[in-house]
Amino acid sequence: MYTKVITLLALSLWLSGCTPTVQVAAPTEPITINLNVKIEHEILIRVDRELDQLFSDSSGLF
Repeated sequence: MYTKVITLLALSLWLSGCTPTVQVAAPTEPITINLNVKIEHEILIRVDRELDQLFSDSSGLF
């Protein structure tokens, strides 16, 4: 009877030593994000001949 109890205690102590522990901690250094982005844009405006004539200096619109 005592051997079963001692065996059970020893087994429970052995199993409790193997339990995993999870720790959540904040990082000691700040998080840095490097963004090496090159943005190039090109805007093309094409004007029809009719619109060009409408906005010309001789039309008297402006």
